Amino acid sequence: MSAASAGPAEPGLPEPPPAALEIFGDRLSDAVRYAELLAETGVRRGLIGPREVPRLWERHLLNCAVLSEAVPEDVTVCDVGSGAGLPGIPLALVRPDLRITLLEPLLRRTNFLQEVVELLGLDQVTVVRGRAEEVLSTLTPVHVVTARAVAPLDRLAGWGVPLLRPYGEMLAIKGDTAAEELKNARGALGKLGVVRSSVLQVGAGLVDPPSTLVRVEVGESPGGVRFAAKRAKAARRGARRSH
Repeated sequence: MSAASAGPAEPGLPEPPPAALEIFGDRLSDAVRYAELLAETGVRRGLIGPREVPRLWERHLLNCAVLSEAVPEDVTVCDVGSGAGLPGIPLALVRPDLRITLLEPLLRRTNFLQEVVELLGLDQVTVVRGRAEEVLSTLTPVHVVTARAVAPLDRLAGWGVPLLRPYGEMLAIKGDTAAEELKNARGALGKLGVVRSSVLQVGAGLVDPPSTLVRVEVGESPGGVRFAAKRAKAARRGARRSH
């Protein structure tokens, strides 16, 4: 199957580039359908700007899908501030081994996400409406948190790191600002229980330029001692209600 044979492109939406077939493989037709939904429903509902449609593949779908290179096998993932599903939906298409939660506070966005999940048959994906700080007591801690274009790193870490299991990691797509944001956020990251942080690139040879990520890894107490105590208290309260 060639990239061009995956399906007709909508007006303004370019054909998938050759790298799309290499990245999405036998899920390319689903990736094309997702791109069409973004170009049609996504624009109509104000989830993406119409000027983004001509560069949906390179700037959005492929740029997000290559995040899979940095995610371990068979883990749980929470995509914080998922918006229109980036990077969570492309990641789910290329990595069926992952169990992914798309976390998004706005109803019009979660409605769109649920429609996409059902249409594409992404059984391993769950859509949750809410903010990260609101779901601490109800969302099972995950191995990996992902995010893209949500907030500056120090603020993003304050939302995402407490959702992690002990020794989990957060992967944030940051682009050219990655190194500077990491430098400015080191103090805040330390208070959140981050033990290692780095900047890495993924997708070399597939996307140009490669996607730049910030990886932050936590120790035994994700979110710091305060969040660990808060989570333990919420767990005890839930256990009492279940009896």
